[in-house]
Amino acid sequence: MAYWLVKSEPDVYSFEQLQHDKRTRWDGVRNYQARNNLRAMKTGDLCLFYHSNIGLEVVGIARVAREHYPDPTAEKGDWSAVDLEPLKPLTRPVPLAEIKAHPALQQFGLVRNGRLSVMPATFDEFSTLLALGQTQL
Repeated sequence: MAYWLVKSEPDVYSFEQLQHDKRTRWDGVRNYQARNNLRAMKTGDLCLFYHSNIGLEVVGIARVAREHYPDPTAEKGDWSAVDLEPLKPLTRPVPLAEIKAHPALQQFGLVRNGRLSVMPATFDEFSTLLALGQTQL
């Protein structure tokens, strides 16, 4: 199993909306590195759900429900989408400032390359964020 972080602006698509929908297509990614990360996702992989722009915090855990397929929103180019389903919200959202200040997260992609919308996380990073969020799977 692999671990990931996916970002979404909560006023566009929030974790609460994912919980309501029960499943969604994660599409619209137009960065090659993020696209390659989508293509590396496997069914059952776990994703930290991060609210970007508004909130700036990890708020939930999602699971990859369908591996990559052609992004139907792409008018041209070789882009991919995956399907995600919610697992659970974090008991306590973990703000970006806390993530950046945590010694064990200094190499985490969100700290080093905050602009990437889909990024890998190590098991240790994922576990640290769950602990900070006072959440168990």
